[in-house]
Amino acid sequence: MEERGLEPDGTIAREGALDRVPAAFVPVVDAARAHITAEFGTTRLHSAYLYGSIPRGTALPGVSDLDLQLALHDEPTAADRAGADAIEAALDSAFPQIDGVGILLTSVRLLLSEAELHDGGFFTACLCTSLLGPDLARELPRYRPTSLLARETNGDLARVLPRWRAKVAEAATDADRRILSRAVGRRLVRTGFTLVMPRWGGWTSDLDRSAEIFGRYHPERAAQMRVAAAVGRTPSPEPAVLAMLVDDLGPWLAAEYAAVHGEKAEKAPPVRAPS
Repeated sequence: MEERGLEPDGTIAREGALDRVPAAFVPVVDAARAHITAEFGTTRLHSAYLYGSIPRGTALPGVSDLDLQLALHDEPTAADRAGADAIEAALDSAFPQIDGVGILLTSVRLLLSEAELHDGGFFTACLCTSLLGPDLARELPRYRPTSLLARETNGDLARVLPRWRAKVAEAATDADRRILSRAVGRRLVRTGFTLVMPRWGGWTSDLDRSAEIFGRYHPERAAQMRVAAAVGRTPSPEPAVLAMLVDDLGPWLAAEYAAVHGEKAEKAPPVRAPS
């Protein structure tokens, strides 16, 4: 039987764990824990989480980045963002096995709110691994691969596309285009997967598997989604690749998503790492 990332009761299993962190990244995680404790302490910090390839056990030295979420007791401030930026810079410069660090800042109130129940709440409960402090997953429900989850996680692509087009127009160097293509590719693959997630009936965060599952239901767009997955891993500076993703695959996917699942409710975003 095909693995679908579910618990025996059909709810989505938490995908990471500290004991899955590859040996090369254990010192990075230990340093992150120390930096976060020193910068935020218990006064500001409620809990901290890892997410992405490192806690899933699939990270590659020199290729993968370190992704962290911090849940604060109060709403994030400019000083909190500055502290997170300093941690990002310190870790990125100290450890060659990571290619960048990103820290999300969110309040406990927001993560546990009704508005974030199927977005930030799901992200914390299922895609994040507890690193420090009380685990908010204990206060959140178990999730199933439903149309509601699809809509509230990725149903805002139509609102993202104009920002991407502006960034494409502003991209002046190959480095700019690589950074953008990586973000665009990953987001399109996640959106393509969640478009078909309720029909498939499971969860995965793996880019290649997500693209493959999407292609079963939309073979006419499968090749484009494979390109999106490829640049999500190995960014491309080619303008034609970005044009295909932003001006062809993206608009089609946004329209299809709205038709199938509806559009995500608008709300104030959490204070995220710069992109």
